[in-house]
Amino acid sequence: MPKISLIGLDLAKEGLEFKFVGPLTGCSKCRIKGVCFNLDPGKTYRITGVRAKENPCFVFNHDKVATVEIEEVKEYLNIPGGKRLQEGSSITLKSLDCDQFTCPNIEKCNLIYDREGRKAVVKKIEGNVECPKGYDLKRVQIS
Repeated sequence: MPKISLIGLDLAKEGLEFKFVGPLTGCSKCRIKGVCFNLDPGKTYRITGVRAKENPCFVFNHDKVATVEIEEVKEYLNIPGGKRLQEGSSITLKSLDCDQFTCPNIEKCNLIYDREGRKAVVKKIEGNVECPKGYDLKRVQIS
């Protein structure tokens, strides 16, 4: 059975990935807030289906939200390699502050959609990342 949530009408597209940041303060009195906030803050989700059901919402566009089916997406980051980087180890996320803006890896190296200083556990080291600046980076699945 798929996990259900609500999202703004203009965002309700199959395949869209988003990071849930947490409940909004203006939503505390909403009668259906439990459906919106049944996600884990900081985790990334992908919309796998859009249902026909719409609900009223005073926060999102057009005062409505769409009902969507979602799945959790594995999180990957590019982390500097080294002897201390091992599967199962705990790490503190730190942005590389790379200025190579045309690089396809920039979001995963500079923590654009994540919070610096957050603790994470290395679940799996996927392999080397090709870096145009020559950094020794590993593609790492985290939790």
